[in-house]
Amino acid sequence: MINKDEMMNPILEVCPSFRAEWDAFVDEWKNEKDGLPIYLALSDLARHLISMLQAGETEAFPQIFEIVERWHTEGDGYVREAATVGLLEDLQNTNLHEKTNPEQIRCYLGTESLKWWDKLYGFWERGEMLRP
Repeated sequence: MINKDEMMNPILEVCPSFRAEWDAFVDEWKNEKDGLPIYLALSDLARHLISMLQAGETEAFPQIFEIVERWHTEGDGYVREAATVGLLEDLQNTNLHEKTNPEQIRCYLGTESLKWWDKLYGFWERGEMLRP
């Protein structure tokens, strides 16, 4: 079972370009008594991935989104929810896309991640509940 404390390690291995942002994030939040606010780091990751998409630097996307799929299938409750609400939801945020479109991400999503991607659309467009 993947937990909050270990979920970012595999991303840093396959997406080393995110390392500087992650290190700055950890430094900024190192004294947080409740641990790192991973949701904020996932927002940073979403913006990073969108900038990679815009630059056409998607060669690591299959490995990155395989990890996101593992968060959905092997993560504890926190990790599964963070993968959806912390990362996928930000990737769908059209305000973060200038020259890209959220749907450009769809082709990289695994089965479980895609299910939650579509559930997020259902939540925002039709008010449907986000339930397993």
